[in-house]
Amino acid sequence: MPDMKVRFFLAAVVTGGMMFTPPTAGAQSFRSESSADVTAPVEPLPSDIDESRLFHELLSHNELRNAALAGYTEQRTYAVTDMTGRVRAQESGQMEYRAPDRKTFATTSESGSGLVRRLALNPLIASEIDAASGKQHHDSAITPANYTLELLGEQQVGPYRCIVVRATPKRQDKYLFEGKVWIDTQDYAVVRITGQPAKKLSFWLERVNFVREYQKIDGFWLPQKDETFVQVRMYGEKVLTIDHQNYTIAAATDTQESVKNAGN
Repeated sequence: MPDMKVRFFLAAVVTGGMMFTPPTAGAQSFRSESSADVTAPVEPLPSDIDESRLFHELLSHNELRNAALAGYTEQRTYAVTDMTGRVRAQESGQMEYRAPDRKTFATTSESGSGLVRRLALNPLIASEIDAASGKQHHDSAITPANYTLELLGEQQVGPYRCIVVRATPKRQDKYLFEGKVWIDTQDYAVVRITGQPAKKLSFWLERVNFVREYQKIDGFWLPQKDETFVQVRMYGEKVLTIDHQNYTIAAATDTQESVKNAGN
């Protein structure tokens, strides 16, 4: 199940205590969507889909995929840029996950500000590793305990046919979000999320908008790209990105086939 705490931690840490340059003239219109905005029309949903069924399918399919995923490796690139596209700091490496709760990251290259990497990117990576092992636990999953879902319709997102919903958090919590979610109609997996934290993160952050996109690989749905757009009081806008590439999947042999066929 998609977990929002890492993205919000990224936004809070990267901007905390750092002197950023003022925004450019064209950066005043804050973007709430990525450059790959969804433009296909929203169409009516089948009459047999409601919030209760959607939650049931989402949770049951996710449980099946989690049980089947033995691990993966991927190439990640973390970057902090300004609204002109200038990279302030960047760190790349290999992230390895082994079920149920082990993550490791090995840096292969880094560039830009050492201060930003030390105070922002490195703590972000460490936070995700701690969260995987249970050292940091926050109930931020998309479940009936945390959200209500308003069904808006169906929409095409790249190759995926999706149910579009508006997610409203049931409490003011910085680890929850409010926004839109696109859920694949076959696999009942999250394809895309856009939104903002349910609770203001700090005095210095006037706005935090994010986009997270997923991709399907060998029957599993894994992050493809994260973009967080941050409006910092007095210092302007920054963009925080995480690119996920070159996945190698390790699946449990007794459940891999069932995962691949779950959406059929």
